Amino acid sequence: MREPLPPLSQIPADIVAVNDYLPYAQARMSEQAWAYFTGGAADERLLAQNEQAPHFYQIWPRVLRDFSGAHTQLTLFGQDYAFPIFLAPVAYQRLAHPAGEQATALAAAAMQTPFVVSMQSSVDLTTLAAQAAGPRWLQWYWQTDKAASQRLLDLAVQVGIEAIVLTVDAPVSGIRNREQRAQFRLPAGVDAVLLRDVNRPAEPVAQAGQSPLFGSGFLSKAPTWPQIQQFIHDCPLPVIIKGILHPEDAEKAIAYGAAGIVVSNHGARVLDVAPTPFQVLSVIAKTVNKRIPILLDGGIRRGSDVFIALALGASAVLIGRPYIYGLAAAGPAGVAHVLHMLRTEFEVTMALAGCARLDQIQPDCLWSSSR
Repeated sequence: MREPLPPLSQIPADIVAVNDYLPYAQARMSEQAWAYFTGGAADERLLAQNEQAPHFYQIWPRVLRDFSGAHTQLTLFGQDYAFPIFLAPVAYQRLAHPAGEQATALAAAAMQTPFVVSMQSSVDLTTLAAQAAGPRWLQWYWQTDKAASQRLLDLAVQVGIEAIVLTVDAPVSGIRNREQRAQFRLPAGVDAVLLRDVNRPAEPVAQAGQSPLFGSGFLSKAPTWPQIQQFIHDCPLPVIIKGILHPEDAEKAIAYGAAGIVVSNHGARVLDVAPTPFQVLSVIAKTVNKRIPILLDGGIRRGSDVFIALALGASAVLIGRPYIYGLAAAGPAGVAHVLHMLRTEFEVTMALAGCARLDQIQPDCLWSSSR
């Protein structure tokens, strides 16, 4: 088994796009960590489709436009942001770099972009809050231990967390063949530190001949819309629901009080035959009709992908694997570099499409053969 290389001390000149980080990241992760971060559900066809989805759109260039006062600023949930590229929640980041989420938080603060801390963070929330100046969000998975959940929520408010990103699309884990083949196990010293005092009942085990999932009673603990409504009502912070792929679920999220939604298929890690976020974004945006902000998560690899997402109706995007590659390769400098590359590509795309501000990025910025 190969020994991972140490993180880079400087960014190599041949890294000029997000995917250039891949070989550098792989060389600096264990084989198990690489399988965990790069794998998807089942045969991983959706994983490939997530990245390919933006390729089905063309941006319609415009020329000789006025760019005086051009900027990429936006306001979401009462906060101002410099550009619409945020860092998605990714678990166990110490698998990728010794400093883990602390290095990511440092980069996010330097680049003035929100970092959504995973509920399965491998660094504690107090440490991250002290490290990351500026807006901070916390991902949330439904927990049956109400007392421990309340303690964590109280801590989140205390350290300055400003929004909860409630992930609802994984009542069960997807079948992840790559992780299974690698026999993935968390190494000693890496765990979900925010969940250490959560009392999680043992998972029911199906008997021989019994339905493996439905017969075990496992899903009896999964939340439903009324429980989500109660959580939103009781939560002292705005709640953004992550994992929406259907317009009817987007409508329910609004009805039950969500401050925003994230259109996401969980990084293609749950159901391998779901649509991509790009495929459903426009129909969800039409249903939402700007009543609440929409973010897109999944498949962003170039700044032009960000532009397409906004043209289809998103207010901002989240990136996951791209910054993990930067983190593994070069720590906080790698994460910041990934954000810088994507922001630069995005601004170049805006300029070539004739858009000086985000509100000018509209559906008619995309070419359609039906015109």
